[in-house]
Amino acid sequence: MSRSTPVIPREGTAPSGGLFSRQGIFRLKPVDSSEEESTGGLRRTMGLWQLVALSLGGLVGAGVFSLAGVVAHDDAGPGVMISFLVAIIASTAAALCYAEFAGMIPKAGSAYTYSYAALGEIVGWAIGWDLLLEYTAIVAVVAIAVSGYFSYILERIGVDLPSWMLGAPGTGPGHKVDLFAAVLCLLLAFVLSRGTKESARFETVLVVVKLGIVALVVIAGAFHISVGNYTPFLPFGIGGAFTGAATAFFAVYGYDAMSAAAEESAEARKVLPKAIVISLAIATVVYLLVCVVLLGMQNYRDIDTKSPFSSALGAVGLGGLGIVVAVGAIIGITTSAFANMLAVSRVWYSMSRDGLLPRYFAKNHAKRHVPTRVIWPVGIGSAFIAGFLPIREAADLTNIGILAAFTVVAISVVVLRKTRPDLPRSFRTPLVPLVPAIGVAFSLWLIANLDWITWVRFAGWMALGLIVYFMFGVRHSEENQLRAAVEDELSERSEGSSS
Repeated sequence: MSRSTPVIPREGTAPSGGLFSRQGIFRLKPVDSSEEESTGGLRRTMGLWQLVALSLGGLVGAGVFSLAGVVAHDDAGPGVMISFLVAIIASTAAALCYAEFAGMIPKAGSAYTYSYAALGEIVGWAIGWDLLLEYTAIVAVVAIAVSGYFSYILERIGVDLPSWMLGAPGTGPGHKVDLFAAVLCLLLAFVLSRGTKESARFETVLVVVKLGIVALVVIAGAFHISVGNYTPFLPFGIGGAFTGAATAFFAVYGYDAMSAAAEESAEARKVLPKAIVISLAIATVVYLLVCVVLLGMQNYRDIDTKSPFSSALGAVGLGGLGIVVAVGAIIGITTSAFANMLAVSRVWYSMSRDGLLPRYFAKNHAKRHVPTRVIWPVGIGSAFIAGFLPIREAADLTNIGILAAFTVVAISVVVLRKTRPDLPRSFRTPLVPLVPAIGVAFSLWLIANLDWITWVRFAGWMALGLIVYFMFGVRHSEENQLRAAVEDELSERSEGSSS
């Protein structure tokens, strides 16, 4: 079935129903036409390993250079290994659901598109609108973190910068703007605007360098492991390890950003599920090795939560690798920002192409075949957040939305198994509905433990989104336009037969 040739029902079967029906705000995005729609301008240039690199860009970043030490020091001790293992198991449940959708609907938009096809337009809109803020805020948070490491390097080489440019207002004496963070966001927007092939090559190179630096640090640290540092293994009890898993979870969900680039991958139905599984497997090995070496080098009580690896290396006489770690952190965290900026631009593009946002943003650059009309507003918006908001306030914008998307995607897998068992699936989530249920349960548990202010901000953003939807999206939706065309056709047939 094609978008350009909607199926016309027989006379007497015109769509009917109210606003809250399948013909109203719960109308479904046709799954069958998803691949044909990819001819709208995005080029399929990314192969398997470029997709793996894009996913690893989001998966292996702050978790390696920061979160592992934070969780070990504050929650789990050496049991941080269990924390990451539990987080990865929970993330795998969601990843397997994403993999099924990626092979079934190789289309831009990720969770927005999946939920639109399975649960209806209003649900798809809610998830898409939510992801616009979440991904943009993640880019800003990551840019702020990169800025901190960059300032660390400059201090070590004796460069003294004016305080006004070193942080957002309120983050330090004389701070006016985090200039490095804002410039990084604009630089990433520039790279993305060059074209998918070029930007994917940029991301792949950075990911390879990042993994090389991580391997160097792990190998160097492995020769200085003291088994005594692993005792006691669970100083905070098993409960502490599970508490740490909640924090660790936010380091292991980067594959969702990669799935947003589905329309730019060659042989998408075949390679997207593979890319998700391969990247998560690599990330699992990396995180467990990092935890083993980090906790083996230094007792968890002595870890510096601001720079865990640097403090651990210094404790064993390898302080000279501190600059290497800082460089690795900059590269590693930058790849995460890149993956999320690509994701938000593709979600916005997809929503605009579907008519839920102005179609102006769905027009690609004539030569580069990327949605530059979306990329630059995202770059400017994330630059503003990164430049003028403290990292904690920016981070508070990110958590609830990603977990909501995970929940909806897991539910959508179960729904489509019931409603569309006939759809071709190049990958099938195993043990349905058990695996999706694990993903839903873990996501809801994390959502329930978020701060109340996060709920307030989320509710405010979603309320604004509903206003936009009912004032614009519900009428301009492509599915609504197709329905209107069908009704006009039936009306003309009826008038012709009566005359």
